[in-house]
Amino acid sequence: MRLRLGVLLSLSLLACSAKGPSGESPRRFSDAFDAPVATAEASPTSGAADPREVKLSAAIRELLEQGHLLQLPADDQLSRAAFKVYLERLDPGKMFLLKGDADALARHADRIDDELRAGSLDLAHDGSTLFIARVDKVDAMVADLLSKPLDLTDEEYVELDPKKLEFATTEQELRERWRQRLELEVLERVASMEGRLKPKDAATVGTEAEDDKNDDTPAVPKSQIPTTPEGREAKARTDLAKAYSGRFARLRTPATLDAASDVINAVAAAYDPHTSYLPPADKANFDIQMTGSLEGIGAVLRERDHYTEVVELVPGGASWRHGRLEPGDLILSVGGDRGEPIDVVDMRIDEVVKMIRGPKGTVVRLRVQKPTGDEETIAITRDVVVIEEAYARGALLTPPRAKHPYGYIYLPSFYGGQGDGQRTAAGDVRRLLHDMKARKVAGVVIDIRGNGGGYLGDAVEMTGLLVDKGPVVQIQDSAGRREVLDDDEKGTEFDGPVVVLVDRFSASASEIVAAALQDYGRAVIVGTGPTHGKGTVQSLIDLDRAVGNRGGAGELGVFKVTIQQFFRINGASTQREGVTPDIVLPDPAGHLETGERKLDHAIPFKKIDAAPHDRWAATWKTPDLAARSHARVAKDPTFAKITARSKLLKQRLDDTKVPLERDVWEARRTEQKAALAAIEPNLDKGPTRFTVKLIDEPSPAAARPGGKADDRLEKWSKNLAHDPWVDESLRILGDMSAGK
Repeated sequence: MRLRLGVLLSLSLLACSAKGPSGESPRRFSDAFDAPVATAEASPTSGAADPREVKLSAAIRELLEQGHLLQLPADDQLSRAAFKVYLERLDPGKMFLLKGDADALARHADRIDDELRAGSLDLAHDGSTLFIARVDKVDAMVADLLSKPLDLTDEEYVELDPKKLEFATTEQELRERWRQRLELEVLERVASMEGRLKPKDAATVGTEAEDDKNDDTPAVPKSQIPTTPEGREAKARTDLAKAYSGRFARLRTPATLDAASDVINAVAAAYDPHTSYLPPADKANFDIQMTGSLEGIGAVLRERDHYTEVVELVPGGASWRHGRLEPGDLILSVGGDRGEPIDVVDMRIDEVVKMIRGPKGTVVRLRVQKPTGDEETIAITRDVVVIEEAYARGALLTPPRAKHPYGYIYLPSFYGGQGDGQRTAAGDVRRLLHDMKARKVAGVVIDIRGNGGGYLGDAVEMTGLLVDKGPVVQIQDSAGRREVLDDDEKGTEFDGPVVVLVDRFSASASEIVAAALQDYGRAVIVGTGPTHGKGTVQSLIDLDRAVGNRGGAGELGVFKVTIQQFFRINGASTQREGVTPDIVLPDPAGHLETGERKLDHAIPFKKIDAAPHDRWAATWKTPDLAARSHARVAKDPTFAKITARSKLLKQRLDDTKVPLERDVWEARRTEQKAALAAIEPNLDKGPTRFTVKLIDEPSPAAARPGGKADDRLEKWSKNLAHDPWVDESLRILGDMSAGK
């Protein structure tokens, strides 16, 4: 099979970062944004190959060998690297497989490349069959451990970092590993129950309450909390048994392409961290994230024990307007206008979401169980759900004693699309800048903290709104062919002082904008340290189009492959290095090890020749701005607490052994809470640093019987008014406006 690489690799250029799952908490999905939409039925036979795998394997291998930036052959060396990735992803916590299981799978370590060529992904199905068999054994093991009281008086410790563990060698060793993990979870649940029984005072506010807010376990009403320690321990075990039973039930029923996806993505990750296969379900969610809208009922869902639970409703969405579906409802069955409803208890959440989503104007009937235990059938007419949080927001910020307001633009991603009337990041920013210029703001802060990227074209267009004309970014492919993407539109949308606010999670398209504006001297880059460091471009390949799978047996999905590396106009790549801010502020996430430089198989940094460009005629001197900012930050007690908090959290992350003796565990927990509470910045309770006036006032809340108004923008505004990083950015803008 030959793919038309020259055509296919130009389908869609993306500059976005890949974000992986974090932790082992229940998955949280939304039919309004990030929920998967599976196109394949759950597989009753885990080891069975999907007929699509032959075409899929051939297409992926050819795209990697011929289309990837590195042009690496799929050989034994690549196969061994992919096997290591596969094994780490199959059982990342080392809580299911035994060493013997891993050794048995290792016979595939040199064969993955051969299996791709043959279109027979034996490792995928051997691994899936083996893992599901281990889930069965662990399920019985956990049920037995939780069926009787756990001894919480032994002086022992549990290691929580799987990187410091090897695979267990025997089932007894694995059982001990689970016993320790379950004892820790029981301690945590019992402490949560006891915390709710205690009256809140000045010493506990912000500690237990904060724990509850971040706790992914159901809050137990006081009336249901047993009055004795033995009763609370028993309830914790019962609740855990129910939760794990549901989790194991879902692990036993993977979708038909899951096994193949695991191996293909392990191979892709051995090339670089941003090359990946998106099966049809993930591709649908990727489209939603990039456009900000879909057709559904507007509800955020998550897995809870054996059920799919409603977590929240999107204000203005179909469920919000309907009024009867509520957070806390458990979905029992899903049906349409005709036919029998389908029971969804113990069903994978992506399958449930697939059934709930559908075209605008159609009806979905949900049988739900209310928190009271009552059951009710709710018919909801699907509608287009717009996720406003995905779009740019603008505000006017006025610090005390300021003569003029400053503009503020928050941009969560570089979204876009090809449809008529589709909103784009550059278009929205253009409108906001135009509005701010008309209001004669003294300067603008563009906040791209946490912005992982998106459409490359929008990054180029947005940069052009702030520079007169010239190059924005250089791109080079595997053959050394170079292209310079220019801003061809003469003039600017805004010519006043600009601060671009970044952090370690600003990536890819965000880095293109920040780097270009920094190289031009057009803006001062303010941030908490180097940005993520993703300096590569991906192309999104429609695999059905690539192999001519029109009307074939099932969709294949898409493949996101790294085809180019981008470079600043000064010739340096942002790959691995990121963009270093002109002015560095304290980092609230300084305790985390993140960034491209921390990722396995990341493409190396390199330099090319600079692209000629004219510097902006700035009236400020950046070193002087940095000196003034440093002096202010040194006197700010909030920033001092942020630095101390990050240092403390780093120490805790390094301390991965946790005691299981109850008295020792509780003493450690109390000490840790007190230490953190003493330096907690409490940003939302701090002083209001400036006034906030939204440029786009929120529209009246959609009518909803007995419902509350949509106050998300109001909450966002209040949080923004306490943000010390934005506050310091405004002070820097003030210095820039004064020509300091």
